[in-house]
Amino acid sequence: MERYIDLQEITDGKTYGENDMVRVGCNGCKGCSACCEGMDDTIILDPLDVYRLAGHLACTFDEMIGRHVELHVQGGLILPSLKMDEQTGKCTFLGSDGRCTVHLYRPGFCRIFPLGRYYEDGDYTYILQIHECPMPNKTKVKVKRWIDTPEPARNRAFINTWHGLQKELQARINAAGDDVTARNLNLFFLRVFYRDPYDQERDFYDQFEERMEEMERLLR
Repeated sequence: MERYIDLQEITDGKTYGENDMVRVGCNGCKGCSACCEGMDDTIILDPLDVYRLAGHLACTFDEMIGRHVELHVQGGLILPSLKMDEQTGKCTFLGSDGRCTVHLYRPGFCRIFPLGRYYEDGDYTYILQIHECPMPNKTKVKVKRWIDTPEPARNRAFINTWHGLQKELQARINAAGDDVTARNLNLFFLRVFYRDPYDQERDFYDQFEERMEEMERLLR
């Protein structure tokens, strides 16, 4: 989720790459699940997140809606986010033992926390959000180990493409200024990247590129 605030207020003033060491190690979050509670609609899901979760849960995106996922509008664009339990305010994937029940398949936002991404000139670096994780005595961990995501180069290319697409769609929706355009773009966007099931036997990034081509044909 994008936030427009002074980075000096929320970070240690540094930026990090995948091979840098950063103080985020927290002993496996032992006895703590603070980042899995009260997050409202801030854990936005991208297509890779949905691919992972749908494969693990053996369900479709539509079947996740209402139970684990909810939709919200950001800059005119409809995006899915993890749903918090209405009674407890906790993530619906948080077990009774305070542990994540989908840890191996957790969304990208959860993987990088308490890191964030700082986008600039078509690429990004990582920032450490110093007020987000309450665990004391953190240890240094290499960023790429912390993120725990295979094929880092392909993942970076995907994230940059996805970020650029969202910005373009938000700009088009806001420039059009009418509900019909917003509705049609959002319906197409949700179908292409979320609602149409991904083939779990095929590489995700190949499928994403195919869907990007479909989206680009509409935007021409």
